[in-house]
Amino acid sequence: MIEVRPGGRRRIDRVLDPAYMQGVQTCTLDEVRALRDEAAQEETDLSYLRRLLHGRIDIVQAEQRRRAEGDSATVMDSLASILAANVVGPATGSGRHSTLEPSRAEAHRRHVEALVSDVDLSDVASLSDQKLIDALHTYRFEESSVSSRRRQVQVVMDKLNDEIGQRYRGGRASVDELLAEQRQPRKDQ
Repeated sequence: MIEVRPGGRRRIDRVLDPAYMQGVQTCTLDEVRALRDEAAQEETDLSYLRRLLHGRIDIVQAEQRRRAEGDSATVMDSLASILAANVVGPATGSGRHSTLEPSRAEAHRRHVEALVSDVDLSDVASLSDQKLIDALHTYRFEESSVSSRRRQVQVVMDKLNDEIGQRYRGGRASVDELLAEQRQPRKDQ
């Protein structure tokens, strides 16, 4: 379960702290963008974690279907099509486009592996029916927790984006200034 620790130092603790948004109206535009970018990075990491969990859920469910249907093919033989099924399916997410990469990919993989430490999905066929049921329950519970936190982070991002939009609509920020800034070479290059 993804817990938020009040006063914690992790990015999720900061982004979901009510104080994160306090006084945002008086922040500079660059400060608001920095807050939004930090929240966007957290959303990217939570999305990655969620995809890892979905992959494991798909593998467990495929093994359960294989057993119920008496199929002789192994799940590993069909792994690419199992994992691709959700990729080509209908979109069910927020419709947000992000070019960010997860910043903690390895930590997320370790977290998911530790959820069900005695379940080795590389040999899913050797697992008992009960171990599959337990693993599926654990993965689904964690996915629900991650999805909930992701939605909370998206609310923060939306509020920050609204603040930025209001500044442009109200004339407190200028698109021309933004474009001019983007045309200038950065000093650190």
